[in-house]
Amino acid sequence: MARARKAVAYRKLKRPYTRKSKYRELSYVRASPVSKVVRYEMGETKKKFPVILELVADANLQIRHNAIESSRLTCNRLLEKRLGKNGFYMQLRMFPHHILRENPLASGAGADRMSTGMARSYGKAIGIAAQINKGKILFVVGVEEKDIETAKKGLHRAQYKLPCHCKIVMRKN
Repeated sequence: MARARKAVAYRKLKRPYTRKSKYRELSYVRASPVSKVVRYEMGETKKKFPVILELVADANLQIRHNAIESSRLTCNRLLEKRLGKNGFYMQLRMFPHHILRENPLASGAGADRMSTGMARSYGKAIGIAAQINKGKILFVVGVEEKDIETAKKGLHRAQYKLPCHCKIVMRKN
């Protein structure tokens, strides 16, 4: 099976020229890949927690949906194990909607003849990503006063899975 390209290939923000319409002739993208992100809110959603921790991006970039999902899983798993299902609230604040495309080039014998006439090709959809600007909040975690260190550890683990530097900001609710 083919592997996903390295995240460095999709770091730069590009104009989201990925129009999707309910009318087929008005859509530039015929088929959109399905997002791997399963949930956007986890933990106790009804309760107000006194301390809010936010993971904030330090750069402009694109984050692919598989990186978003893996960071969500690691943070959520640690928080559920240490605090229980009702001891925290976590929200994912980025939505992958930008469609990533690539124009695969043939390699091997005769590839030079196959690749002609491909200038300005639109490309095939290979995945989706969230476009993030500097200062955007990626994750929000609400916890009690005694659980601040656990929440910080969970956000650090989520940060390792993301292709950017982030900072953790704490505020009282």
